[in-house]
Amino acid sequence: MVENTTSRHLLPFLAVAQAQKEITHNEALVRIDALLHPVVEDEIATPPVLLAADAGKCWLIAELATGIWQGKAGQIACWTGGSWRYISPVQSMTVRNNASSTHAVWINGQWITAPTISDPQSGTVIDTEARAAIIALLSHFRMIGQFTG
Repeated sequence: MVENTTSRHLLPFLAVAQAQKEITHNEALVRIDALLHPVVEDEIATPPVLLAADAGKCWLIAELATGIWQGKAGQIACWTGGSWRYISPVQSMTVRNNASSTHAVWINGQWITAPTISDPQSGTVIDTEARAAIIALLSHFRMIGQFTG
């Protein structure tokens, strides 16, 4: 069986004797541009109103997405200047979210971000609070595969 796309990110292959190879090649470049060090503006459910000058900007599609994003929750929507390209994340894919200044990792079908951990407060239980914060950090890193338990 001949494959038409790469297995991981579904980038289109050029075919022997294919007419208009530039279309397939350009589509692959658009997807590579979005996937190479991926950055999203934010996670939202409604497509923003954009101009051609906004080409290259991407968003994480939130749950309960509306309009043309309906049914695409979890995907990365990339604006090409005139239309949207949708990228389905793969296990352990990481994106930078500019709005929240955080990274999100695709783990088992959902985007995971680090939990907000309050700084330990002064008082008579400083060791207990510090231990709880460290445990929360370790739990998160284990969840995203950075540490093992």
